[in-house]
Amino acid sequence: MSEPAQTQRPAVLFTAFEPSGDDHAAAVIAELRQRRPDVTVYAWGGPKMERAGAQIQERTGDDAVMGLPGLAKVLEHVRINARIDAFMAEHPIVLHVPVDSPSANISICGIAKKRGAKVVHLVAPQIWAWGRWRIHKLRRLTDMVLCILPFEEDFFRHRYVPARYIGHFLFDRSIDPAALDRRASVFGDGSPRIAMMPGSRPDELRRHFPLLLETFRALTARYPGARGVVAATSDRVAGDLRQTAARLGGWPDNLRIVVQDTDAVVRWCEVALVKSGTVTLQVAKQLKPMVVFYNKSNPILYLLAKLILSTKVFSLPNVLARRRIVTELIPYFGGPGPLIRAAQQIIDDPDRAESQRNDLARVLQPFRDRNAARAAAEAIDLFLPKAAENGAEPLPDPGAEDSTGTPHAISQ
Repeated sequence: MSEPAQTQRPAVLFTAFEPSGDDHAAAVIAELRQRRPDVTVYAWGGPKMERAGAQIQERTGDDAVMGLPGLAKVLEHVRINARIDAFMAEHPIVLHVPVDSPSANISICGIAKKRGAKVVHLVAPQIWAWGRWRIHKLRRLTDMVLCILPFEEDFFRHRYVPARYIGHFLFDRSIDPAALDRRASVFGDGSPRIAMMPGSRPDELRRHFPLLLETFRALTARYPGARGVVAATSDRVAGDLRQTAARLGGWPDNLRIVVQDTDAVVRWCEVALVKSGTVTLQVAKQLKPMVVFYNKSNPILYLLAKLILSTKVFSLPNVLARRRIVTELIPYFGGPGPLIRAAQQIIDDPDRAESQRNDLARVLQPFRDRNAARAAAEAIDLFLPKAAENGAEPLPDPGAEDSTGTPHAISQ
């Protein structure tokens, strides 16, 4: 027999569909459970969320895709949505927290709203970058958007979507330079020291690593003392990269591969060749010069995509600066020539490298002295009923409209 409604513990449902979402949600769940031990946390998510204390209903994120999913993936999410709907019918929740992955999560937000739950987005969908018409659906299906980029709060608030800037999870953990130096000491000496981050998804590896490998060989020919390290996100990725190199002439003697230690690789390097994405902020955190690229196989699809893009720059450091402070080759088509020349410009011009480091320090200032996980847990707590033991009345609805009909936004 279930507990009487008035004594049931309030329940929150997190839904995350990518490894990065598992990381972010786990940190918030740990903070939330410490802050509100009376709250039950359910999740569609990964192993880190489970270790943080969530009751995992289904494991997700092992085969995340980027971009437009195929028919099989779409049908899979339709079935997931049906199971989540059935779960909510059996387990009433007061709050749904979708974590990034807007294409997978938006329909679940609609299910949660239908079931009477509030919705707080953890990581804002990048509506500012493309498809701004999506703001109307987001406005209907959210009570708060928790933003990890500093300009996003104003963007959403000006469009009547309640929003709060919480900081970025990448900056919640400080760097220990001495520990990184110890781990990087085995990477080898030489100069220039070149780090390469090809990505983690199979389609990214197929497009990016052959380009990086050819670029590295050309740079080695120009700089005989060059050394390189590839930052791999998993043993599976490392194995895939070695197989690719074997098909393309073998693994260079002066190139190492390191698994799950990107910070040490960044610490070691003098220049990084980085696929566009969050990893660019990981490189920027240590103020290392970089060239950002994203190899596209189909120029026609890119030309179509330009019709819905709203930004002139794409890499996160440049988006934050609202100008080009790092070299970005996005989209990237063809051979290694442009990537080789961009790397040489940094290697051969110390003033260019120093200017980039100074610009990175300026754009990262809004991330300092914040803790995204703690700020997110505090914001989520505002949407939960007060703990039963204190006998307090629930907080006013943080997403309620004021007398002018404008949704309130919680400011930092």
